[in-house]
Amino acid sequence: MKPAPPTPPTRTFWELPLAASLAALDCDANGLSSPAARRRLAAAGPNALDETAGRSTLLELFAHLRSPLVLLLLAACVVSAAMGDRASAVVIAVIVLASIVLDTVQERRAGDAVRRLRASVALKATVVRDGATQQVPADQIVPGDVVLLAAGDLVPADGRILDARDFFVRQAALTGEAWPVEKHAAEVEQFDGEIASATNAAFMGTSVLSGSARLLVCATGRATSLGGIAGTLRQARPPTAFERGMRGFGEMVVKLTSMLVLLVVLANLHAHRPMADTFLFAVALAVGLTPELLPMIVSVTLARGALRMAARGVIVKRPAAIQNLGSMDVLCTDKTGTLTQACVRVEQQVDADGRPDARVLALAWVNSHFESGLRSPLDDAILAAPHAEDAGWRKLDELPFGFERRRVSVLAEKDGRRRLVVKGAPEDVLAACTSLQRGDAVVPLDAQARTAAMARFDAFSHDGLRVLAVASRDMPAGCEHVQAGDERDLVFAGFVVFLDPPKAGVAEALARLRALHVQVKVVSGDNEGVTRHVCAQVGLPVRRVLTGAQVEHLDDPALAALALRTDAFCRVSPAQKCRILRALRSRGRVVGFMGDGVNDAPALHEADVGISVEGAVDVAREAADMILLRRDLAVLGDGVVEGRRTFGNVMKYIMMATSSNFGNMLSMAAASLVLPFLPLLPMQILLNNLLYDASEIAIPFDEVDAAETARPHDWDPRFIRQFMLVFGPLSSAFDLGTFWLLRSGFDADAELFRSGWFVESLATQVLVIFVLRTRNAPWKSRAHPALAFGAIAVVAMAVVLPYTPLASPLGFVPLPPALLAAIAGMTCAYVACAEAAKRLFHRHRARQRARHPAHVAGMSALH
Repeated sequence: MKPAPPTPPTRTFWELPLAASLAALDCDANGLSSPAARRRLAAAGPNALDETAGRSTLLELFAHLRSPLVLLLLAACVVSAAMGDRASAVVIAVIVLASIVLDTVQERRAGDAVRRLRASVALKATVVRDGATQQVPADQIVPGDVVLLAAGDLVPADGRILDARDFFVRQAALTGEAWPVEKHAAEVEQFDGEIASATNAAFMGTSVLSGSARLLVCATGRATSLGGIAGTLRQARPPTAFERGMRGFGEMVVKLTSMLVLLVVLANLHAHRPMADTFLFAVALAVGLTPELLPMIVSVTLARGALRMAARGVIVKRPAAIQNLGSMDVLCTDKTGTLTQACVRVEQQVDADGRPDARVLALAWVNSHFESGLRSPLDDAILAAPHAEDAGWRKLDELPFGFERRRVSVLAEKDGRRRLVVKGAPEDVLAACTSLQRGDAVVPLDAQARTAAMARFDAFSHDGLRVLAVASRDMPAGCEHVQAGDERDLVFAGFVVFLDPPKAGVAEALARLRALHVQVKVVSGDNEGVTRHVCAQVGLPVRRVLTGAQVEHLDDPALAALALRTDAFCRVSPAQKCRILRALRSRGRVVGFMGDGVNDAPALHEADVGISVEGAVDVAREAADMILLRRDLAVLGDGVVEGRRTFGNVMKYIMMATSSNFGNMLSMAAASLVLPFLPLLPMQILLNNLLYDASEIAIPFDEVDAAETARPHDWDPRFIRQFMLVFGPLSSAFDLGTFWLLRSGFDADAELFRSGWFVESLATQVLVIFVLRTRNAPWKSRAHPALAFGAIAVVAMAVVLPYTPLASPLGFVPLPPALLAAIAGMTCAYVACAEAAKRLFHRHRARQRARHPAHVAGMSALH
């Protein structure tokens, strides 16, 4: 019996004949109909690597049950019910349910708001549907769609090339290839299944550098090559300083809670108190010390900040980056379109001797007209300028712009003559030239002529004019394709000179950023002369300049030392931009980067906060954390202030919760060691904590003093610890005074003691928000009406609660009028002392900053 023939290996979609791919997808090369696209979307799901569909509200409620804190509370509820303490069990259950519902509703609303903002700047793709081109969100693309791609686009899915024109793609994220790869519509002849050999396919996550193509989508979402390795390629960005600080803060609270609870448990066991009471009290103590609404406060505050920034023309894609924007003390930005109008016009066209020559612009027009890559404003200016007769040219091939070569070349034919036309940075074009055009003659480009040409270029640059050099060479009659090696022995034609005037209002915007203590550094591909001239026009001082060539010869420590003192970086490549940002960050600076081009994407991802604009190419918008709806530094200044305001409100809750909770729990732990009964029942502690947190819900809507948004800030755990260690014991001192008053002045039994201290502790820790929310006097900085109403309402509820029918189940008794008056006096005294302590605390911190600025730089917005 003959053995069965081996099963042929399964071919990838790019190895199949195109006809087989079309048959497998049940489509043709003319695209899908809209009904067919909807059916396929329902079957295949959204074109996304992560699950984008939101969870149901019920699932989100259950997700909160996995919290260790919630599980601890539920365990306490079960123990209370099993031991017959049904009142405590009911109160704990109600508190758990209320906390979960509150967190879920607020976080869902915040998440929905952020998702709506992100959707407003989501990537879109051009597809052919119903026989016409239309824009659709990238996550709505389905297998069988035909997508039109052009320079600057991100490839939205895996697919076969149907046709292409000078189509170059950067796919280093998938293959590690540093150089762009040209793609064609031809069939693959070698079958090895490797992406690197797929010259007839493009893949999700790669970017188009030049040319255009039509792509037949064969795989979407997790079925793509990127989807298969998304876990390694699409790793989350490293946490921001704020996120790291929040994690460290959580660890500090856990350690403090564990120590305090262990001390109380040991003391109660030593006093031979019932195990069940001790356990429930310890659980309640742990809950009371934990700022459990912090995640919700952070989510809502960041979402609120994102909405406010959207109203100012800044769309936030990653809310956590708001804090980084507030912390930013260095902004690196390009020159064109940010400092200048990006409304370029041709001023001159001169030959090597400086004489006007229309042939220079005519050659430049051929290059710009046939260039298939992403056109720059200089190309638009060339095409808009009056030029010599250009009819009859036919494009044969192209070498797209390379950031290492800094030039673009087009092979074109006219009247049977084939010419390679090159334009680009004058230094790089002249380096490839061996002769020059002088009138109708071609003469050698000797050292004297080369020096004269460079001197003319420098003179233009010092006048603030931008310059492109143009050159050409004849190619053999049979030449159909060109490569980088053909850019040699060129004939230098001359210069095209452009004017790009400064943008109106940019000087005022730069002055505002300086007032906000944000240093602006220009990172440009232009030369030093143009950069200095433009910076001088907009009032941006430039004391030191580094060029790309100089950066290349510096090691990382040397670059880090010089970058801080450098105001402008000129002629830098994309890789050098990333090195500059890393150098600044290594010196402790929080760095923002603003860019909109293909070459800016790596730097946008490298920066602490990447900023792009609505009109940027897809790769830049995808890499950015924030997108400006107007390319205006004034808008960015508003965003910086909003970032600092958002951080300030988060810090208010953290400092309020830690100082108040720490003080109350410290008092409770001390009282449990000396009193013959528990100072508060577990359910009373939980109720106290719930009411306190309810009073703080409006913090995200509160204003922050202008003085606190004037400087960059960052997470400072020392500041939080010092704040807690000052105001926590201060609160405890008044609690202990209340204990003495209750026991000695009113001979309070357990129920009266608990009722009195419940009212006093809640009143002091809630009302002190009016003092601690600002560095100013409370009457000079008014709280948001919602915050003021919430605080007063909670205090009123605490005072009224012992007189309601709920008092008995909760273990409260009515308070004598004299005791209420004493508690009111104690509360007023505490608020006054807290105001005095606040002023002394901030005065002491100011002296510390003056003596040791390096050790206390970057403190929170409230220091």
